[in-house]
Amino acid sequence: MNDETPRVFIAATRQNEGKTTTSLGLASALLEHYPRIGYIKPVGQRFVQVDEQRIDEDIILMDRVYGLQCPLIDMSPIAIDPDFTRKYLQSSNYDTLVRKINRAFDRVAWEKDFVLCEGSGHAGVGSVFDLSNARVAKLLRAKVVIVTQGGIGKPIDEVCVNHALFEKEGVEVIGVILNKVLPDKLAFINEFARKGLRRQGLELLGVLPHQAILSSPTLEVIREELPAEPLNRSPQWGNLVEEVVVGAMSVQQALRYFRKGVLVIAPGDREDIVLAAATTLFGQGTDGIAGIVLTDDQRPSATVQRLIEALPFPVLLARQNSYKVASRVHNLTVKTRPSDTGKIGLIRDLIARHVDVPKLLRRL
Repeated sequence: MNDETPRVFIAATRQNEGKTTTSLGLASALLEHYPRIGYIKPVGQRFVQVDEQRIDEDIILMDRVYGLQCPLIDMSPIAIDPDFTRKYLQSSNYDTLVRKINRAFDRVAWEKDFVLCEGSGHAGVGSVFDLSNARVAKLLRAKVVIVTQGGIGKPIDEVCVNHALFEKEGVEVIGVILNKVLPDKLAFINEFARKGLRRQGLELLGVLPHQAILSSPTLEVIREELPAEPLNRSPQWGNLVEEVVVGAMSVQQALRYFRKGVLVIAPGDREDIVLAAATTLFGQGTDGIAGIVLTDDQRPSATVQRLIEALPFPVLLARQNSYKVASRVHNLTVKTRPSDTGKIGLIRDLIARHVDVPKLLRRL
C-alpha cells in the first residue's frame, strides 16, 4: 500500500460530533498547502445509490464541493447495509475487506499530495466486523485527530477512552479538536481543556464555537425526512428552521411566534392559523416564518388552498399527527449538503480561524 502520500484520519468520540464538518473545513485549509488532495471514508453507514453503487453521502458532499477527481467507489469502498454484520459473522471475509480498503486508498492517493481520511463514529465503531476505526487507521498507516463536543471533564474522559483503543492498535493521536463550544466560554474552554489534554499527553488543535445554523434543517430536508407533500410552489425551500412552534393555541397567541426562522406545525383543520399567516405575513418575502407543516393528513379547503399557493414560504402536508411531526423535526440529524453554500462557507471560515492547521501538519 502507498506509504508516501501524507494523510490524516479524522475520528470522533461518538457519532455526529462534527467529523464531516471538520473534514470539510480542513480540506479547504489543506488546499493552501497541497494543491491536489484526496478523500476517503473507508467504512460508511449512510449511503445513497449512485449508478447502482452504494456511496456514503459524505463522499458526495466532499466531491461536489471540491471536485476531487477520484472515483466515488474508491472514496467509499465499504458501505454497511443492514445485513452486512450478519453476513460477516456467518462467513468472515476480513482479508477481502482489508484488500478492498488498501486498493481503494492507493487509487485515491494516486497523483495526490495529501489524503484526508474520515472515520465513522468513535474508535470502536466497526469492531463487530473487525474493522474498528482504530483498526482502519492502522491499516491506512494514518495518524489521528479526534473531534469531540466542547467542554472539559466529559470530553476529555471520552477522548481518553478513544485514545486508549488507538494506542492498543499502535496508532498515534496527534491532537484533539473541540466542537460546538458556547461562544462566551471559548477562551475558558481553550485554556483549561488544553491543560487537561496535555496531562494526558495530547495536544489541543482547535476549539470551534457553536453555530446554530449548522444544526438547523431546511424546509427541503424536513420535506424529505417526514416525508411531506408540498402544498405550494415556494422558492424558499432553503429556509432554515431555528425554532418550532406547535399550533395548539389560539390565533392571538400564535401570532406572537410568527417571525423569521420559525416552523409552525398545526393540525390540518386549523385553517385559522393558516389564514392568520396569510394575512399577517403575505408580502414579507424572506423575512416571514420558515414555513408551515399541516398534520394528520387533513387537507385544507379549496379556498384556503388558494391562499396557501400564494404564500412565499413553503407549506407542507404530513400524514403524522402534530406531536410526531414535531418530534421528528426535533430529532433530525442535520447533515451539510452540497447546496448549503452558506453553511459550507461558514465551516471553512471556522476551521481557518479556530484550528491550528500548521501545527497539525507539523505533527504529521
